[in-house]
Amino acid sequence: MNDPDCIFCKIISGRIPSTKLYEDADVLAFMDIGPIVKGHALVVPKAHYDPLSQTPDDVLAKVIAVVRRIAQAQQEGLGADGVNIHQANGAVAGQVVPHLHFHVVPRFKHDGHHWNWTPHPYADLSEAAALADRIKAALSR
Repeated sequence: MNDPDCIFCKIISGRIPSTKLYEDADVLAFMDIGPIVKGHALVVPKAHYDPLSQTPDDVLAKVIAVVRRIAQAQQEGLGADGVNIHQANGAVAGQVVPHLHFHVVPRFKHDGHHWNWTPHPYADLSEAAALADRIKAALSR
């Protein structure tokens, strides 16, 4: 399963060069060409899936196992103090390439990058509970 217009599918097929970190029959990990922090990697399934909610569980399991290996290798190989794992679904969430992918970003004490957001608290606990009820209803379908 491949999308001929997808940049990640082109990387997977070798039509676009990449700096590969890991590859097996189902998963590819490669360096991001626009890193947040140097050493930033992407982990993708070789088959084209998007969004996360439509990706088979067995594929997700294989991808997240490689995410964990890359994170560990960044800490051991680069001396990273920590690692951020980021995955976005949909343009409104910041997803640029519509192919399931995880960003694995090594973090260093003085790397200068900050994940900042402004919290928007619930008006009260009943608002959170009402939203939770809607989510739970969707889970039971």
